[in-house]
Amino acid sequence: VIQRFVGPASLSLLTFKVYASSKKDSPHKDTVKVNELSLYSVPEDQSKYVEEPRTQLEESISHLRHYCEPYTSWCQEKYSQNKPKMQSLVQWGLDSYEYLQNAPPGFFPRLGVIGFAGVVGLVLARGSKIKKLVYPPGFMGFAASLYYPQQAIVFVQVSGEKLYDWGLRGYIVVEDLWKENFQKSGNVKNSPGNK
Repeated sequence: VIQRFVGPASLSLLTFKVYASSKKDSPHKDTVKVNELSLYSVPEDQSKYVEEPRTQLEESISHLRHYCEPYTSWCQEKYSQNKPKMQSLVQWGLDSYEYLQNAPPGFFPRLGVIGFAGVVGLVLARGSKIKKLVYPPGFMGFAASLYYPQQAIVFVQVSGEKLYDWGLRGYIVVEDLWKENFQKSGNVKNSPGNK
């Protein structure tokens, strides 16, 4: 490996003389200018651009592109809106997969008990659709609260605040509707239907 580099490096240190012939010794040649070389030749200005007429295929493709443009722009807009959501969903899936690969000890037995509580809720909710909506999540929530009491307390507090807020909003809407329909019409005796 060293020999490869020593040879060219040592040649660069050598000095040598170059003898050039004088102009008198060389035969007289016509010098060629740079722009006369074929490599640098410039085309003459005689060329003229002529646009070819469109074929029927090109016309139909153009009409199709103009027809599809609103739909493609809509799709691009929806794609740009949904791309961050999809990326966050994929990231959540990867994080969940990583968590399940390195799960803390005792996680899978707890998960089994919580899932079994949901199945028990489905079995006990036979017949009624409302029971099928209430029992399985209720049983699963109860089982999860046994294993994760701190998270259950926080969940109940936040859920209670949200339910209270939704109830208050519903009350305000009902009150506004009540005022619009019954109090603005005036006295029931003076209404046009009771004359």
